[in-house]
Amino acid sequence: MNHTYSGETIQFEIKYKNRTSIGIYLDKFGSIEIHAPKGTTDESVIRLLEDKWDVILEKSKEMKDRLNGPQDKVYEHGEPFLYLGNSFPIQVLQNQEITQDHVTFDGQTLHIKVKEHEDKRIQQALKRFYYKQCKALVEKSIAVHQRHFKSKPRSIRITDSQTTWGTCDGRRQLTFNWKLAMAPQDVIDYVVVHEMCHMVHLNHDRSFWRLVGKIVPDYKEKEQWLALSSWKMTV
Repeated sequence: MNHTYSGETIQFEIKYKNRTSIGIYLDKFGSIEIHAPKGTTDESVIRLLEDKWDVILEKSKEMKDRLNGPQDKVYEHGEPFLYLGNSFPIQVLQNQEITQDHVTFDGQTLHIKVKEHEDKRIQQALKRFYYKQCKALVEKSIAVHQRHFKSKPRSIRITDSQTTWGTCDGRRQLTFNWKLAMAPQDVIDYVVVHEMCHMVHLNHDRSFWRLVGKIVPDYKEKEQWLALSSWKMTV
């Protein structure tokens, strides 16, 4: 079934079930499925669709984009990059007099100053920015959550890992993935707490998860954000 609204057309399937309310679901491919009580009119379904139109379009597009995988970045004005969970455009300024390529953030735009307007230089400047910001964000989060722990981390490092968001070894040495700077602060906090809990319980036993849940009760939501968003955390 198709419906056009606000200049956009979406395709959806209605399934009538023994339930009391209408539910809108998106599968992993971004396809839209509506579960409605038996006897529900098409008009009622369309009304709910239009009420949720913007959210449905956004979620459907995000799921389809995730299936396609990360797209190659274009290092030109306006290209969006994630920072603290939101997308911000970059603005590139070439200045041969600067001593080092660097990035600054004004709350709305990532300003990148480089000696030469080259993709590799812009990419490396962004990576250095994320490394630096990740270190600061992690250290701040550790300071906030230290009250829950008797032991302190022995060291904190920021790394470029392809498989983990963070680690903690038997010597309480913590490492964190620089891409965490692209995640919302509460997701960063969860990863920090997760690794700090390993200072108490090195494995993922029940005691470990009880401690995590005591400090971050909604930690599963943070894990879900990482699972759904990691594909677009690229530079």
